[in-house]
Amino acid sequence: MKIGVLKETYTGETRVALIPDGAAALIKKGLEVLVETGAGKSAGYLDSAYLEKGAQIIADRKDLFQNSDIILQVRGLGYNPIEGKNDLPLFRPGQTVIAFFDPLFDPASVKTLADKQLQTFSLELIPRTTRAQSMDALSSMATVAGYKAVILAAEALSKMFPMLMTAAGTITPARVFIIGAGVAGLQAIATAKRLGAVVKAYDVRPAVKEQVESLGARFIELDLQTAGAEDKGGYAKALGEDFYAKQREMMLKIVADSDVVITTALIPGKKAPILLTKEMVEAMPAGSVVVDLAAEKGGNCEITRPGKTIKFGEVTIIGNDNLTAAAPYHASQMFSKNLTNLLILMLKDGALNIDYTDEIIKETLLTKDGQVVHPRIKEFL
Repeated sequence: MKIGVLKETYTGETRVALIPDGAAALIKKGLEVLVETGAGKSAGYLDSAYLEKGAQIIADRKDLFQNSDIILQVRGLGYNPIEGKNDLPLFRPGQTVIAFFDPLFDPASVKTLADKQLQTFSLELIPRTTRAQSMDALSSMATVAGYKAVILAAEALSKMFPMLMTAAGTITPARVFIIGAGVAGLQAIATAKRLGAVVKAYDVRPAVKEQVESLGARFIELDLQTAGAEDKGGYAKALGEDFYAKQREMMLKIVADSDVVITTALIPGKKAPILLTKEMVEAMPAGSVVVDLAAEKGGNCEITRPGKTIKFGEVTIIGNDNLTAAAPYHASQMFSKNLTNLLILMLKDGALNIDYTDEIIKETLLTKDGQVVHPRIKEFL
């Protein structure tokens, strides 16, 4: 059985789905690994490294599609809606494809994959369970994004993060406010604390207070009714515009006292909720910074421009919509490990042997035998 690793075509995407060590792990399982020329170059993994691990380098993308039983990529159709269409004629009926597909945001693209007679597995849908933790690529990428958000903020801020006692006087620490204490938020808290900032954090889920405080940040509690703020998968749920309006009103003073605000709130399958209004940004100190990790889905800040860094008055708004691509070496390493663990679950004696009753398989399987089989996507359609 042959595994094909594609070079990503999405503009600015620097990650690769499988690194050389991942290729070696699959080869040990009796598989052949075919890698498109230059697939890992932008992430720091050269063709020579894949060859050393026993993989084959394929120069022609069409040949890779033609000769692969399983296709691995970071951005499948849906998560790569423009360039991804160019690959549709290259797929063979019956191929298995594993990638991020963004199916909850673009369910129509899943129907297109079904029409191509592909068996597809979406990494966004890995369940948040202990058993599936080693396959949770969404959490891995959020870890990278949370780290990079703080690094970008520190670079753009007109101040230094740590408190310093110098002969020229005392430098007070930067004040960082992180909205959303999921994986990305917690990593942002940890990184900001390591740099010496005073960190506050807020989340609609009171249960994360202990995690926030364990990292040395102060958890902000607002007098808001947050029952039902978390779904069974551990993700935040949309709570309605009345709730968000009240939340913004109560957070105004905290934002106004912050040098850096990092927003991380995403709702699966929905546009990102607005958490920072124009009024709140105007209240921030001159030289301060907002990093909007929800920019890809419209942004948590009212004036975020996805993919752009802009100035609003004296405040810098960073709307980078693919922060994981800014640290592609380790992002690819983590993604590759998650993907390899999932694929190994599907293998036996060097061939696919999928237990379709397995919870992880059921939750991630999008299409099979020409049909959309995932219940939530079928409901959307």
